[in-house]
Amino acid sequence: MDLNTACMQTLSIILAGGRGSRLKQLTDNRSKPAVPIAGKYKIIDFPLSNCVNSGMRRIAVLTQYRSHTLNQHVQRGWNFLRSDFNEFIELWPAQQQTGGDWYRGTADAVFQNLSMIDSLDSEYVLILAGDHVYKQDYSIMLKEHMESGADVSVACIEVPLGEADQFGIMHVDEEDNIIAFEEKPTNPPTMPGKPEVSLASMGIYIFNTKFLSENLRSDASDDDSSHDFGKDLIPFFVGRCKIKAHHFSHSVVKNESYPDQAYWRDVGTLSAYWESNMDLTRLVPELDLYDEAWPIRTAQYQRPAAKFNYNYEERIGTALNSVVSAGCIVSGSTVEKSILFNNVRVNSYSRVSHSVILPRCDIGRHCRLSKVVVDSDCHIPEGTIIGEDSVADAARFYRNSDGVTLVTQEMIEALN
Repeated sequence: MDLNTACMQTLSIILAGGRGSRLKQLTDNRSKPAVPIAGKYKIIDFPLSNCVNSGMRRIAVLTQYRSHTLNQHVQRGWNFLRSDFNEFIELWPAQQQTGGDWYRGTADAVFQNLSMIDSLDSEYVLILAGDHVYKQDYSIMLKEHMESGADVSVACIEVPLGEADQFGIMHVDEEDNIIAFEEKPTNPPTMPGKPEVSLASMGIYIFNTKFLSENLRSDASDDDSSHDFGKDLIPFFVGRCKIKAHHFSHSVVKNESYPDQAYWRDVGTLSAYWESNMDLTRLVPELDLYDEAWPIRTAQYQRPAAKFNYNYEERIGTALNSVVSAGCIVSGSTVEKSILFNNVRVNSYSRVSHSVILPRCDIGRHCRLSKVVVDSDCHIPEGTIIGEDSVADAARFYRNSDGVTLVTQEMIEALN
């Protein structure tokens, strides 16, 4: 089977049902994959774009927790594929098809949809998380998988040895066969010939469909299993089947202008989310969003261009080292080292620095915000100061140990 045919015979499953509780109140009303990121996107746009750009255009998005905004986004922004060419992006909500339980783990989420998977008669199944930010050509991983004759391939990324205890770590031989797997080990194994790094699982898997189906059924009947790919199935496969490690560096989308070719981020904490957005304000970000050969797609709405008002001595509409999205108005205020999502207004005499302002926020006059994440639809009252007094910030809003303050409209209303 040639690679193009194999891509068309691959079903991509994006696991997008999780809450992402470490993002705190950002996921009170939306699932983690639906969280806005990078000015105009949602997190799920990255795996979806990777699939389409890789030529894998049969995609199922598995949803569960507070999925309305995610469903709406996928329906409005990702409905351009051709069903007459056997292409689709479908939403598969949790339906308790195999009993009364909701999804109990990542493997169980796929198991509960086995009837639909079997009906599509795919040769391969690509399993993806819906909450990571990266660019990857999955067709290269599929090519390696086919050539190796593996039953399952696991995408892996090199991480410094000092950080390896935060990941599921693969121990591989010189031919990249996975010979051991350890979840967050205290003494992690290193890569052959590279004693300073370990090989961490990215939560990206390619299975032969028949092999996956048989093992999911077996796992579902195991009462001792937590029904999770990373915790249960991948460790179980080691030594029992042909399981290969695929190096992310082989399939990462490269651009000579960007220094870090292996950009992959789990933006699962408030600090990681803030840092990932802040990266985009740098002169040369680690993540390239300007590569026309590998576009990141999203839902597009009709909005006017960003606008900057006033040029008086103390009232100049200015944005420095920042990302300002469509529909924004910076009116007699200063925005520095920040990212404004769509339809944000910053009113006169205010200053916003090192902050992430989500869509449709209105920041009143004479405000000062520093190192703040402001959730969608917030109205910041005139004269509000956040980011200068840690005690006051923690009393009014959510402030983490890294000094990032999260503000929601509910928090603001609670002050009155």
